[in-house]
Amino acid sequence: MQTSFESINPATGETFARHLLTTRDECRAALELAASTFRTWRRTELADRARLMEQVAGVLAGNRDRWARLMTEEVGKPITEARAELDKCAWVCRFYAAEAAGMLADRHIESGRSKSYVHHEPLGPILAVMPWNFPFWQVFRFAAPALMAGNVCILKHSSNVPGCALAIAEAFTEAGLPDGVFQTLLIPGDRVSQVLEHPAIVAATLTGSETAGATVAAKAGSLLKKVVLELGGSDPYVVLEDANVAAAAATCAASRVINSGQSCIAAKRFIVHEAIHDEWLEAFTAEMAKLRVGDPTLEETQVGPLARSDLRDLLHRQVAGSLAAGARLVLGGEVPSGPGFFYPPTILADVGPGMPAYDQELFGPVAAVIKFDSEEEAISVANDTPYGLGAAVFTGDEARGEHIAAGRIEAGTCVVNTFVSSDPRLPFGGIKRSGYGRELAELGIYEFVNQKTVVVG
Repeated sequence: MQTSFESINPATGETFARHLLTTRDECRAALELAASTFRTWRRTELADRARLMEQVAGVLAGNRDRWARLMTEEVGKPITEARAELDKCAWVCRFYAAEAAGMLADRHIESGRSKSYVHHEPLGPILAVMPWNFPFWQVFRFAAPALMAGNVCILKHSSNVPGCALAIAEAFTEAGLPDGVFQTLLIPGDRVSQVLEHPAIVAATLTGSETAGATVAAKAGSLLKKVVLELGGSDPYVVLEDANVAAAAATCAASRVINSGQSCIAAKRFIVHEAIHDEWLEAFTAEMAKLRVGDPTLEETQVGPLARSDLRDLLHRQVAGSLAAGARLVLGGEVPSGPGFFYPPTILADVGPGMPAYDQELFGPVAAVIKFDSEEEAISVANDTPYGLGAAVFTGDEARGEHIAAGRIEAGTCVVNTFVSSDPRLPFGGIKRSGYGRELAELGIYEFVNQKTVVVG
C-alpha cells in the first residue's frame, strides 16, 4: 500500500524528498473542519478577506526565491519562469482583494417591483484537483476568487508536487487565514471520489487531463455537484500570408516552449500559408535551435526537462509515430543521453491527419507545422481538433485577424499577433474537450457563488 509521495528532480532523476500521505481519518477531519470553518468564513467581512488576501500576496513575495527553487526541483521549471509564476500568484491575490467587492455587489434589476436584485452568496467547501505543470498558479487562480467569495478550499494536488502542495497551504497559514479555510490533502487519485462524495464538499474544479476530467465530472454529476473543468489543448497558431514572418516566428517559438512546452495553452500546431511557409519555417527553426536547454536552476536556461520520465517517453512515441506516418523531421527528435528527462526543441513539418502530431496534444517542446493554401483551409484545420482552449492568428491586417479570432476559430481564447496567456482581468477556459466553465475575472468568481434573485413587493 502506498504511504507517501516522492519528490523527484526531473533534471537528475533523483528522489530528494518523501511526504506521508494524508490518512483517511485525517481526510475526514479536514472535511469536517472545512464545513465548520465555512460557517464563520462566509460571514467574514469582505474588507477583512481582502486584507488577508493582500497578506497572502506578501507571503508569496517574501518566499519567492525559496518556493521558486522548490518548483524547479519538483517539476524542472526554469528558475526564471518559476519566479514569474509566483509573481503572477501574488498578482491574482491582489487583483481579487481589490476587485471582489465590486464584483460581488448586489446587481439591481428593474422588474416593476419595489426592489429586485441579484445577491451573491458563497457555496461552501470546494474541492480543487490540480496538475503539476504550474503547481502554484493553477491553485491560486482558483483559490483567490473562491476564497474572496467566501468559500473554503480543499486542495488535492498532483502526486509529483507534494512539496508545492504543502507550501501553498503554508502560504495561507502564514498569512493568517483561519484554520480550515485552505487545506491540502496528500492523496492519490483513486481517493478523489471519496472526498467528492463527502457531504461537506459542494462543488469541484479540476485542471488536468481529459480522462481525469471525465472521471470527476461523472462522479460530480451523479452527486449533483457542480464542477469546472480546464483540460487539454492543441492550440492552433495560424500564420497568414501577410504576416510579419520574423515576428510571427519568434512569437510562435516562445509560445511553443512555455514551461518547456508543458502548458495547455502553449502553441501546438502551426498552420502556415504556403506563400510564406518556407521563409517562416527557416526563421522558426532558427528561433527554436537557439533556445538554451539545460539545468533549470541556471538563469540562462530557457527549456528544462520534462516533469517525468513517462511524459518524455510518450512525447517521443508521438514524434516517432508522426515520422513513421510521413512527417518530416526538421529539428531535434532524439532523446538525449545522460541523466534527467530532457527532450530537445523539435520541429515536425508536413504534418497531416492521422499523425499523432496532428491528432493529439503534444505536451513538450515539439512543434507540428501544417501548410495551407487558403484562409478557409486554415480555419478548417485550426478547428479540426477535439480541443478548444486557445488559438492565435498572425496577419498584417488586424481587422482581418480580429474577424477570424472573434468569429471563426473555435476556442475559449483567441489572440491576434501575440501568444495566448492567462490574465486575472480576463476570463479563461475552453470549449469542446478542453472543458467548461471559466476561471479569472468576474466570470471566475461567479462560478462558485449562488447568484440569488431577491424580489421585494
